[in-house]
Amino acid sequence: MLNSYLVNILKGMAMGAANVIPGVSGGTIALITGIFERLINAIKSFDLKALKLLTKGDLKAFAAHIDLFFLITLFFGIGIAVISLARVLDFLFQNHPVYVWAFFFGLVLASVWFVGKTVGKWHTASVLSFVGGTAIAIGISVLSPASENASTWYLFLCGIVAVCSMILPGLSGSFVLVLMGNYQLVMIQAVNQFRIDILLPVIVGGGFGLLAFSRLLSWLLKRFPDSTIALLTGFITGSLGILWPWKNAIIETFGTKTKIVGYEWFWPTADAAFFLALALFFAGFAVIWLTESLAGKTNKVH
Repeated sequence: MLNSYLVNILKGMAMGAANVIPGVSGGTIALITGIFERLINAIKSFDLKALKLLTKGDLKAFAAHIDLFFLITLFFGIGIAVISLARVLDFLFQNHPVYVWAFFFGLVLASVWFVGKTVGKWHTASVLSFVGGTAIAIGISVLSPASENASTWYLFLCGIVAVCSMILPGLSGSFVLVLMGNYQLVMIQAVNQFRIDILLPVIVGGGFGLLAFSRLLSWLLKRFPDSTIALLTGFITGSLGILWPWKNAIIETFGTKTKIVGYEWFWPTADAAFFLALALFFAGFAVIWLTESLAGKTNKVH
């Protein structure tokens, strides 16, 4: 039992580290580490039954219904990573960005293969889902940001879309807010000035999106498992462009802060830095391979 809690904390730390990285989704790590469906099911368990159990004081049944200890250990790990790794990754991105991107490019590229292997059958629907997911992720990464819109209905929509993109592998919630034109309004102005009129519709939309979208994903995973995993694999594949190590960031200023809104990619030159980046790429690939190998041995033992 203690080992499973520790494993969940480590997986949460991996998700937290991913959330710190620009353009990387914690959902990608959840899918790679095999907890994506469990996480989705736990989130969707916050329903009327959970509320009834809580109001009746049946805490044991409530905890079992929502998979409470899994969520606690997972989010504890996420919190540890965000607090402890944020400064380290910020330093590495400031001083050695190519090496960091190379490591994560290898990690995510390997995940495309290993997650894709979990698709039971590559029939026409699953292939189309993979292609569609890849195209959507690529399209999002090259879209131009929209103009700012402070309408309540649009802020509600921003909350829904941002939270859904945070759940989906390969998509970044903050990047989607940039594309929708409301990153400065929501993440900078509203947060710094604590503007309830802006934050409330976003939070309500986020809560609605989280509960509704988790139910949709859970249903899709049960009803169309192969096509759904293929779609998610496509999202991860389409996000590889953001992770490509050799690129120049396109930066826009939002008030007093700046945000990356796109990239200009280029091919590397074969120098010492390139070969070091290549070594880190293979190191990232090896991390996923070792993780999958250990997971396979654990499953054989049980």
